[in-house]
Amino acid sequence: MATLSPEERAALRDSMSRLLADHSAEADVRRVMETDAGYDADLWRKLAEMGIAGLVIDEAYGGAGAGPMELEAVMEEAGSALLCSPLLSSGVLAAELLRGLGDEQSNQRLLPAIADGSSIAAVALTGAAGSWTADGVEVQATAAGDDWRLDGLADYVLHGQNADVLLVLARAAEGLAVFEVDPGLSGLTIKALPTFDHTLRLARIDFSGVSARRVKAAEPVWDAVRKALDLSLVALAGEQAGAARRCLEFTVDYAKSRIQFGRAIGSFQAIKHMAADLLLESESAISAARNAAARLAEGAEDADAAISLAAFACADAFTRVAADSVQMHGGIAFTWVHPAHLYLRRARADAQLFGAPSVYRERYLEALGA
Repeated sequence: MATLSPEERAALRDSMSRLLADHSAEADVRRVMETDAGYDADLWRKLAEMGIAGLVIDEAYGGAGAGPMELEAVMEEAGSALLCSPLLSSGVLAAELLRGLGDEQSNQRLLPAIADGSSIAAVALTGAAGSWTADGVEVQATAAGDDWRLDGLADYVLHGQNADVLLVLARAAEGLAVFEVDPGLSGLTIKALPTFDHTLRLARIDFSGVSARRVKAAEPVWDAVRKALDLSLVALAGEQAGAARRCLEFTVDYAKSRIQFGRAIGSFQAIKHMAADLLLESESAISAARNAAARLAEGAEDADAAISLAAFACADAFTRVAADSVQMHGGIAFTWVHPAHLYLRRARADAQLFGAPSVYRERYLEALGA
């Protein structure tokens, strides 16, 4: 993967910021999050034209061939704007899983359409327990001549209800395998799940004798899954860091303009202390996310520790910043018309998306040898 210069990365970030300022303002987010699809098809097309949908896909398949640092920078802007899109599902998790598996035939057939945004891919990895581990896989695969049949349940599938293609992790007789499935086949039931964060789309998928095509794997399947999850965690950390920064910005602006007892509330010592604490949380999250991206891009030995640190630190930071932002705004933030609760909902959902922060604290300690 190519790594852009700091100047090129800044230009990419600026382009993403301008696009989202025009098409993902608060009014746009509120409108889109109440639709069935949960994303704006026109904005998705613009993101694809800009190369964002295929940012980490190799140039040979129509992508930009960028790396984790570029992805993290883009996701900071996505988080800041509360972007509603299948970017994390299709352009990151699915694209990186296909790259890791290394099936040239599947890559040539699937990746160009993912890169240009004409196809949305979703990855079914975990069962009802939502453990995001190899032990948590519940779908079973059975050989049927030259074909395969899938049975079982996959849960918490990002944008599963919007997918044109499903990549399903299942247990075959010889171990874990990934299968390509057409979501329109008989025997397959996709149910949209209710979400606390209205900008998020999750689905539960039931398989009953569903026909599937096995994706060849050039390396152990769980290794490819783990790499895809690691890149997704870096992307998610970037989203959380960017959203926390934006949440802090509009909270500080409010503290400067809200007058009580003849003074701006930002002049009160208690508010100053809260703002200082939130600044530390926000800056720490940005540092953790960017460091994880850099270590992954370098293939550093401590990349696993850096990713785990970012996974729990950014989740905790965003959650605290968003929750305290509601408190600092007072009663107005508890109303539907104020954006503070939208960030709090995103923070709570993101913190559980690929496993709870406690899971990554444990993984971080294991990576350190503790």
